[in-house]
Amino acid sequence: MPSERIAYVLKVYPRFSETFVVTEILAREAAGEDLAIYALRPTTDSRFHPQLAQVQAPVTHLPRAHKLSAEWEVFARAQAELPDFGARLGELMPLLVRLDPSDVAQGVDLALRLRRDGITRVHVHFANMASWCTTIASALTGIPFTVTTHAKDLFHDDVDRVVLREVLRRASTVVTISDYNRRFLVEQVDPALEPKVALVRNGLELCRFTYRDPAPVGDTLRVLAVGRVVEKKGFDHLVQAAALLRDEGTRLQVRIVGEGELADDLAAQVRRSGLDDVVTLLGSRSQAELVTELDWADVMVAPCVVGADGNADGLPTVLLEAMASGVPCIATDVTGIPEAIQPATHEQTGLLLSHERDGLATRVADALRQVAEPGWPRADVARRARALVERDFDTTTQAAHLAAVTAGADR
Repeated sequence: MPSERIAYVLKVYPRFSETFVVTEILAREAAGEDLAIYALRPTTDSRFHPQLAQVQAPVTHLPRAHKLSAEWEVFARAQAELPDFGARLGELMPLLVRLDPSDVAQGVDLALRLRRDGITRVHVHFANMASWCTTIASALTGIPFTVTTHAKDLFHDDVDRVVLREVLRRASTVVTISDYNRRFLVEQVDPALEPKVALVRNGLELCRFTYRDPAPVGDTLRVLAVGRVVEKKGFDHLVQAAALLRDEGTRLQVRIVGEGELADDLAAQVRRSGLDDVVTLLGSRSQAELVTELDWADVMVAPCVVGADGNADGLPTVLLEAMASGVPCIATDVTGIPEAIQPATHEQTGLLLSHERDGLATRVADALRQVAEPGWPRADVARRARALVERDFDTTTQAAHLAAVTAGADR
């Protein structure tokens, strides 16, 4: 498609925790698509995955106007360059009055850049600031856009449903990463979205995750958990479960990979529980280092909960990575997780627990005991998990599907 030039608009790029975005971009580039990346905020991450170096798309970091004179300068350029600028901007006023003026100015700036750079279509990850700015840019230029919705952009209490509906109505295609999210959008956000909602799952570059049958558990159960150390990850429940098992005499080692706002609280919980010799907090790790952690682990645990602010996980990529590698998984039934961790005996791909907070630590401890039992079918479960990932979460397949459902879309 040499005549097509597709922009990816992201709130922050690069972002250490959003490996799925880079994986998707690389897959689309490998398929021959011409991409360009536009970021609205600078990254604050201190570490980056080496896969970033493989991205060929040029990256433009848009400045943010912090005073009225700078915002007005952007509007003046748009008046000179964009046909019918005033009328198109006025038509957007019901949306604009709900946004920060600097975000509006950045959306106008984005419109100018997309037009100058010959962009024919835009794709956005997350129905957040990036989608607001893209909605403005699309309305001012006529360039169609599509958006992939995830989790925090849908479930968090701070989500402005009026803005969300306006953005999604203006998108040519709305992509969801799970059937759960598709139902949520149609049933709770806007039933009129149903004809334009498409399921495209986050994919893995499967060649980077070599499958091996899991070995029998030895004298010490090796437990791995990975993710940002925030409320919705539920790592405090895993620490409680480790204390329960330690107190009953079970030998285990728990390694938690990740950084986040609750890291100090989690470290304090480990110390209070006397688990310094059981639970290790590793901080962030690169993709290559994570593969080493997966080789070490007997089981991956994702005890996700719904945060007090309504925030919830979509489907943690690390679960898919563990499943691809042959590491049995324990997870909770938050949003899209049951679409990967399936508990039915004849098709079991892991152990699925209720995400309710009451008794979660006990349920996690019970599940860890189960996967440590010699009679638990570790290899059968792991093989089914790998097969499911190959079928539903291969990035080459999913990126091609994304390209197909968004190609030639009209506003």
